[in-house]
Amino acid sequence: MTSTVYIAKNVYGGDGMGRLGDGRVVFVPGAFAGENVKAEIIEEKRNFVKARLVEVVEPSPERIGRDGKGDGSAPVVPGMVYSDLSYRGECEAKRRQLEEFFDRARIVHPEIGQSTNRTFFNYRNKAVYHFAKQKGKWVLGYRTEPSHEIVDVTVDPLACPEINAKLPEIRRQVLALLTQGAEVVRKSVEKEGNVTVRWTSRSGVQWWIGRAKQPVVMKELTCGKVFEVPSDGFYQVNPEVGEELVKAVVSEFRKAPTEELLDLYCGVGVFGLCCAPAKLTGIESGRQAIEFAKKNASSQNYAGARFYAEEVGRNLKRIRVTDRTTVIVDPPRAGMEPNVPRWLAESKAPRIFYVSCDPATLMRDLRTLTRNYEVESVRWFNMFPRTARFETLVVLKHR
Repeated sequence: MTSTVYIAKNVYGGDGMGRLGDGRVVFVPGAFAGENVKAEIIEEKRNFVKARLVEVVEPSPERIGRDGKGDGSAPVVPGMVYSDLSYRGECEAKRRQLEEFFDRARIVHPEIGQSTNRTFFNYRNKAVYHFAKQKGKWVLGYRTEPSHEIVDVTVDPLACPEINAKLPEIRRQVLALLTQGAEVVRKSVEKEGNVTVRWTSRSGVQWWIGRAKQPVVMKELTCGKVFEVPSDGFYQVNPEVGEELVKAVVSEFRKAPTEELLDLYCGVGVFGLCCAPAKLTGIESGRQAIEFAKKNASSQNYAGARFYAEEVGRNLKRIRVTDRTTVIVDPPRAGMEPNVPRWLAESKAPRIFYVSCDPATLMRDLRTLTRNYEVESVRWFNMFPRTARFETLVVLKHR
């Protein structure tokens, strides 16, 4: 069944949301706020329906072509939910989504700020391409959801120019390994299922199939400091916005510096080492990340840092927080373990900086933290333009 729907807004994830004539909520991928569209219902739930965009009857003034000029010629890959929306329209959609998360959680906050980045194509310095045989042909590219079918990628609109320049050669070598030589080798490569490509200005383009067989160390440059990162280690994939985020944290710390800084879920130590307090304690569950955090502190001649490989939620009794301790938390998408927000809420830390890549788990944790803390500032960063995701920095002050 096809219906004409007015799209009231874009929800987190990118779908356009409207209502059918019977009042049910309908989600339409590819439709944007302010548009009237024709949509075909493809799935019905108790309280909402999902639909396929059939026709844009009245387009939003922010609808554009995929290259930003209106001709729709630029390539698109899975995940680019805002490929046909202007950058201004994308930023407004994401700002409103974050605002709604705060409103639904009933968390009082000041006006939300945003990053200044204007680059929305060719920004990723890391890409993971999957490969498989589909319809008798080997393809290498991104998986679609929920089918997991792979879209062959010869030009990646999200990857940086350096990766795109190397991509034809990488494709040739991977496809040769899958189709030539001994069967045991071909089967071994096929089993790995993906190839990771990374680029930094210090290390150039490096790539490996599956998990790197030999250690690959990438050198990243952030805030004038060189950080070494292992092949499977985490680092923001958008260098420009990643640096802006780190600078924002450093700026907040310097507004009211404390003698001690506790960096939870610290990774290779970027936030803490860039803040450079008199005393830094970093905690991270990944042992390899902690090894590199120690290396980074040593190479930067910073003697005030101590890093520990521990799961934050299992070691709270050993973690010291006083009224001279600023806390940074940068947890994975799942957020902090359930006992950590409760523990932090009861702490004496004057300020907490929460860096989040998922607004839903951020709100869950903030509901607990705001029992004894108030939100001093909120800023979002368009770390992943054209896609649904973004980063948020929330600064909390003890009441």
